[in-house]
Amino acid sequence: MSRRRTSGPFDLDRWRPAPFLPERDTRDSALVFVVAVLCFLACLTALGVIASDRAARGWSHQLSGEMTVIVRPKANETPDSAAARAAETLAGVPGVAEARALEREKAEALIAPWLGEAADLADLPVPRLVAVVLDREAPASAQSLERALLARGLDAVVDDHTTWLADIQRGAAIARWVGLGVFLLISAAAAAVVAFATRAGLAARREVVELLHLTGAEDAFIARLFQVRFAQMAAGAGLVGAACAAVLGAAMRLGGGGQGLTPVLPVAWSDLLAVLPCPLAAALVAAVAARVTAASLIRELS
Repeated sequence: MSRRRTSGPFDLDRWRPAPFLPERDTRDSALVFVVAVLCFLACLTALGVIASDRAARGWSHQLSGEMTVIVRPKANETPDSAAARAAETLAGVPGVAEARALEREKAEALIAPWLGEAADLADLPVPRLVAVVLDREAPASAQSLERALLARGLDAVVDDHTTWLADIQRGAAIARWVGLGVFLLISAAAAAVVAFATRAGLAARREVVELLHLTGAEDAFIARLFQVRFAQMAAGAGLVGAACAAVLGAAMRLGGGGQGLTPVLPVAWSDLLAVLPCPLAAALVAAVAARVTAASLIRELS
């Protein structure tokens, strides 16, 4: 019958050496909170960029499939009759799916924001507008519409929305670059936080690092301990931040109906998948920051 080995007040069978890095640290909660908030903001930025890009593509698709014709009546006809004749002419052009003359009230509603409420539009020669919907398979060109109108003796100007399309595409590109810049700034902030925590952890264990060096431990082994520790911590924090962003995105989708919270930022259910890489990205950033910082400080301590 074996006897339990004891040495003074210690039970040698149950005794285990303390780990180099404790499983829990009082500073961990603050670090997890900061990383989780940064991941939450990064996920919201990604959702915003995806939604704005979808809105821009939807507007571009709508504008590219339509044209607007401004019709000015001649002396021998009324504005309504000129617009009706233009719509009839354009409806027969190959590549045009539909052409309809807009009522005077709709034309005045489009002009009113530019002239202000003080203007009396009833006394102004408001031109009539013809909305043209193009065939998606083989759309007509602005030149073909102008030739058809000119052949019928109509004084009209065709607007193919090129200016608006360029503005929308430029705005979408700016939104993408701004989103990328914000994402990189958030990643840099997360890396700085992890680097600071790694530096503090190594400084608090300077004597242990020196002892490990005396026992033959390599610098890479010590740095790997911090790398794994902070990578796991950042992955957990990233999971929390991504989950919160997904819940908020789902609320925006449910609260806004079919177009999300607003037509300007239409959030789709598939957009929520964009938060899935967040824990892995957070772990990768933390691992790199911890490894580089730990390796640099260990060289200084050795």
